[in-house]
Parts: sequence; structure tokens; C-alpha cells
Amino acid sequence: MTFFRIDENEWEEVGGGIKRKIVGYTDDLMAVHLRFDKGAIGAPHTHEIHDQIGYVVSGSFEAEIDGKKCVLKAGDAYIARKHTEHGAVALEEGSILLDMFSPAREDFLK
Repeated sequence: MTFFRIDENEWEEVGGGIKRKIVGYTDDLMAVHLRFDKGAIGAPHTHEIHDQIGYVVSGSFEAEIDGKKCVLKAGDAYIARKHTEHGAVALEEGSILLDMFSPAREDFLK
């Protein structure tokens, strides 16, 4: 896929008030839109092989990275290197993150 057009891709339900659209990927990189209902929680977790950057497209989140909390709004981002615990809670309805992973998340493609 060379181009991603947001209106031509459906949201995939992932549960807990969160939906996603895979924007694109290569073997080494993946970008994913995540839409959160207000109060939806991206539970704290770690990745064994994936570095992650979460960019706030719209709305706001309380992000927690390695035990430190920060409120992020549109245009802000967090960085979670592999083995670093991270999570986020949406503070507004319809808040959207653009998560970027290196390497690509093969589990999202199954």
C-alpha cells in the first residue's frame, strides 16, 4: 500500500473503547491510528522488541512512561523504548493517537 486515505479505511474494534486503523507499514516501521472513547485505557505494558512513539493527533491523554505521568494534548508525543512500561488514558471523547512502531507489529497484521 503506497497511500493511506483515512476515509477509505474502516476502524477495527480492539476492545475497551479503543479502535484502530493501520496507516501503513514496512518490515521496519509501522504507523497506526488509535481512537479512544473518553476514559478508555491503554493499559500499562512493555514491548520486547518494539520501540514506540505515540503522537497525539487530537484530544488529550494522560500518558505514563516508566512510572512518570504527563498530560499530553494535540501535537505532543511520548517515546517508549522497548522494555519500558507505558500506557495512556484518554481525557476527551474521540482522542486519537498515531502510534509508530519499529519494527512493525506483526501481531496487528494477523
